[in-house]
Amino acid sequence: MYGLGAYGSMIADRVRVEAYAEALRKSVRKGSVVAEIGTGPGIFAVLACQLGASRVYAIEPGEIIQVAREVAASNGCAGKIELVEEISNRVTLPTRADVIISDLRGVLPLFQRHIPAIVDARRRFLAPGGTLIPRKDTLWAAIVEAPKPYGDVVGPWDQNSLGQNLSPARLLAVNDVQKIRVSPNQLLTGHRLWTTFDYARVENPDVRGNLEWVVERAGTGHGILVWFDADLAEDVGFSNAPGAPETVYGSLFLPWTQAAALAQGQTVCVSLAAKLVESDYVWRWTTCIKPLEGSGASLIQFEQSQLAGAVLSTTQLHRKAADYIPHLSEEGLLRRRTLELIDGRASLEEIARRLAMEFPQRFPTWQQALSYAGTFSQEYSRR
Repeated sequence: MYGLGAYGSMIADRVRVEAYAEALRKSVRKGSVVAEIGTGPGIFAVLACQLGASRVYAIEPGEIIQVAREVAASNGCAGKIELVEEISNRVTLPTRADVIISDLRGVLPLFQRHIPAIVDARRRFLAPGGTLIPRKDTLWAAIVEAPKPYGDVVGPWDQNSLGQNLSPARLLAVNDVQKIRVSPNQLLTGHRLWTTFDYARVENPDVRGNLEWVVERAGTGHGILVWFDADLAEDVGFSNAPGAPETVYGSLFLPWTQAAALAQGQTVCVSLAAKLVESDYVWRWTTCIKPLEGSGASLIQFEQSQLAGAVLSTTQLHRKAADYIPHLSEEGLLRRRTLELIDGRASLEEIARRLAMEFPQRFPTWQQALSYAGTFSQEYSRR
């Protein structure tokens, strides 16, 4: 979940906010029913109300929903906005929505469970002929010269004041993705279409595609840059492309294992894939840099994946093996007991007093146990 400062940055992003506001102006009619997935502090829910919506369902699982309640009240919209404190796929609305608005992206639309959330909302919440905001996101990619961001990734591991060999960590670092900002003159190639998410039709959250560029300007390639163009409504959208007005999103940088000198006319081929695994995406990028004919240079290939960049303990991996026989730790026993005590009959104070009695070394006072039990209540109590 985001903190209040992060939401403030989103609201301060006038490019994003004005585009979404204009899309709502074009979509909401008097009497419309609107659903917002991830309302945050509720500014778009309030705007929908001000534009004439008869009912707005503002769905938000985070504690920022309390701010949204107060924002709705302070703008005279509390009677028309129903705030639902839950993840959207656990929500059932009493009526279907004429408009569904959301911005669950990270740097790109490929962020956590954004796509499945929109697919679910479209199926269960959207009225026939209803409107989705955004309508589409189109993703583009290019080869980028980015010495500063690349140096930030590899620099600490290439050189350190103690003169130690930190190459194992460097290999991990170049197998992860970064949010960066670059200017158009840092692109060494034109941009290529990778994929388009048409939210009225998308079903599969995973993306895989092959891209090919011819280098247009000689320079040092440091990796691949990916950005998106958002289509919110007819003639309404924005982009986080290099050179576009700055937004909170930035662009996604997939660094290469090594920087590569590129000559004009060279061909660069990339197989780029993003797969949703449980709650977030795993990226894989394979690069082939072909030498100019007659140059005598060798083919350059990089095979990279966030799986290769994961910091994994052999001890922790052993504990996940199929043949491992687990035994509950002291913390595990405490958690199990806490969940057992949350039985729909005991108050939190009663649970806390019982925990303090049974686990005195962990909780010298029942008040300390109350704080612990409260976190379980927040996470696992029925809404």
